[in-house]
Amino acid sequence: MTSADRLALADPLPGADVPAVELVTTTRRAEARSAMATVAALRGAGVGVRDVAVVARDLDEYEEPLYRAAVQYGATPVFWTQLRVTRTTPFALLEAVCKVLAATDLDAEALCRPLEHGWCPPDISHPASAADSDEIRADSSTAWPLDPRTIRNGLVALPADRRTIDEWAETLSETPSVDDRIRTYVEWMRSRPAPSPDAVGAVFGDVVDAYERAGLPATKARDSPALIETERDARAVVRLEALVRQLPYKYADRIAEGTLTQSWDDVADLARLIATQRPGRREHSNARAVDVLEANDVWLLDVPYVVVVGLVDGEWPRTSESPIPPELQEAVLAGAEGTSTLAPRTAWTDGRDRDQFDDACRAAGRGLVLTRHTETMDGDPRRRSPLLDQLDPTAVDDDALHRLVSPDRRLPEPLREIVEDRGATAEGRREDGGDR
Repeated sequence: MTSADRLALADPLPGADVPAVELVTTTRRAEARSAMATVAALRGAGVGVRDVAVVARDLDEYEEPLYRAAVQYGATPVFWTQLRVTRTTPFALLEAVCKVLAATDLDAEALCRPLEHGWCPPDISHPASAADSDEIRADSSTAWPLDPRTIRNGLVALPADRRTIDEWAETLSETPSVDDRIRTYVEWMRSRPAPSPDAVGAVFGDVVDAYERAGLPATKARDSPALIETERDARAVVRLEALVRQLPYKYADRIAEGTLTQSWDDVADLARLIATQRPGRREHSNARAVDVLEANDVWLLDVPYVVVVGLVDGEWPRTSESPIPPELQEAVLAGAEGTSTLAPRTAWTDGRDRDQFDDACRAAGRGLVLTRHTETMDGDPRRRSPLLDQLDPTAVDDDALHRLVSPDRRLPEPLREIVEDRGATAEGRREDGGDR
């Protein structure tokens, strides 16, 4: 029995009690454009930004195309996801510092990696104002963090062989064409103490503090108007400040237990372990932005219009990966003879995906927009999610979809009828703002 078969036998979704329309596009990127065009068209029809939400099963595949589409249609998205600190620039900086300090010898590229991630000297001053920051950045000979061209020119001037930190410091003193700031950085690395718990806290604290004072303004200066990258890095800095407070104590405990040694490699591993223990709450700071949420976070949400993306079989519901053959999984789930000693796994069923889809449907108080794509990037076909069979949404034809994503952003007739029948919300008739 396939996932489609199991869902076909399921009871109708109890939360599907509002009108629903279905948008079908060829690619995932086109699907993201149709979703954000719908948001823009609803806004143009008088629906408040706080009265629309976009929901995906998970945002790993959708965050980037949805962000691009939002910018295209003049919207500012806020992605309600657990911050993956280990994928941010500030954390990459800490790991790069550990790798340099742990190495017995390294090449020039590995040596300069922390500079590429925005390393700044601990004694760098905080610009007093935005004007001061602009002035500092304009003087390329003194600005921190280093710009890519300066780092690249330094790499070209340095030899290609591997050397110790002390040898690199000597080499730099004999290479006048290299920027003095690279020498400042190498001397800082050279003078770091052995990785005792106190030293680790001091080193990490200096790196994170300097990044907050100089790295974040540099990120903001090159960021898009939506400041997505700046907000992500700022949130990462806050999380890493907490990590800096915890790390010395946890590191000391692990050393006392004998599970870790006093090495920068072990420090990096422990930092990554702590950073991947993500908190359960979502962080959000822009009340005028379009909410984009993962399905896991929709429970008890109440918003008039919900746009649900990614309704493709294999993604929602997701195909489970298990070493247990599907035939045996089905036998265990059915309670077949000889399987009584085997416990079924939640991942073998589509219950969680169905429940989360139901939550997304329940969240919509006035109308649902359900989107999907029909092809992979390689042109392979994607099947319609069997979850859609529980709703029987009204399909939007290609001409109406084309008008929706065009500069006119014209609402498809089925969706326009929903908006007009229910009326534009009071939220849309006053200044947007406030929390839900």
